[in-house]
This record gives sequence, C-alpha cells and structure tokens, in this order.
Amino acid sequence: MEIHVIRHTAIENPESLCYGFAEMPLQKDYIEDFKTMDLDQDYDIIISSPSQRCYRLAEYFTFDYQTDGRLREMNFGNWELKKWTDIPEEEINPWYQDFVSVKASGGESLLEMQTRVLSFWNELIQKDKGEKVLIITHAGVIRLILQAVLQFPLENMFSIQIDYGKKVIINVNEGILCVKKMNV
Repeated sequence: MEIHVIRHTAIENPESLCYGFAEMPLQKDYIEDFKTMDLDQDYDIIISSPSQRCYRLAEYFTFDYQTDGRLREMNFGNWELKKWTDIPEEEINPWYQDFVSVKASGGESLLEMQTRVLSFWNELIQKDKGEKVLIITHAGVIRLILQAVLQFPLENMFSIQIDYGKKVIINVNEGILCVKKMNV
C-alpha cells in the first residue's frame, strides 16, 4: 500500500486566529496553488477531512472521494476563531506547558486527537490490499500519523515541518511502515 498524505493549501488568516475545527477560507488565489500541486490521478481510495479547506482540493481534481471526521484538525473548543493573544492566560498557559494532555477550553487534548486520528490510521493500514491511497488533511493530523510511524515522543511533533499543499508518502508492506518522502 502506498499512502499519500497531503496538507491543504494555505489559508487566509491575517489576524492570526486560533483554528482547528472551525472553517477557514483558503487564500484568495488558492486555484493557483492547486495548479502547482503534484498529485497523481490513479488513486484507488481518496479520503478527505470534512473541512472545506481540504475537500475543495479533491473537488478541484474531480476525485471521487469520501470524508472522515477523524481527519479533522484539533478541536480548540472555545478558543476557535479567537486571536491567540485574546485567549485568557489562565486558560492557555497550562496548555502551553503541557499541550499533550491539557485540553483547549471546551475542546480536546492532543492525546484525544491522537486517539481519533490513530483509530482512522490503524483501520486504514489493516485493510492493506496494495492500494494507492490519498488522504487530504491538516498538519496536526499528518504529524500524528508520522509520530505513529516513526515512534518519536509526542512532545516532539512540532519539530516536523508540514508545508501547505505538500505531501508525505508512506509505504506499507506486510505491516512494515516506511516514510518514503516528505514535503513533496
């Protein structure tokens, strides 16, 4: 099985708003971004986050796709669409100190997100029938998939840069997973 995991293209966020589950618009020239992307046309399975910033890519390429809510970005709850600087310090400071297990107010912790994402991931790789799969999702989801494959400490996940509109290619061969390419 060859799995291509791609991050949506850049969004409009001039006010540096906190977002995860919230819908955010793609940059105004997102079609130009789509035109420069290196996507194959022979995927057997295409699965997208239900966020518009993801599935618009599938629609542009006229892919026959399905969505899966487990591929959504982190749920920041009450912080969604607030400026990071407007989130009360008594809420955000504990999260900054332990973003792995502390929940965003009204949202989910990274551990909860990991459980959600890995439930999708493990289900996918257990079905290995040699297909070529495209997953359209978010940076946080991609980092969690890479953490599962490479087994590095969860606290280090932000050490990996996931570029907008770029993909990670992971091979699955008889239960052995290998990161083949990054940010291509």
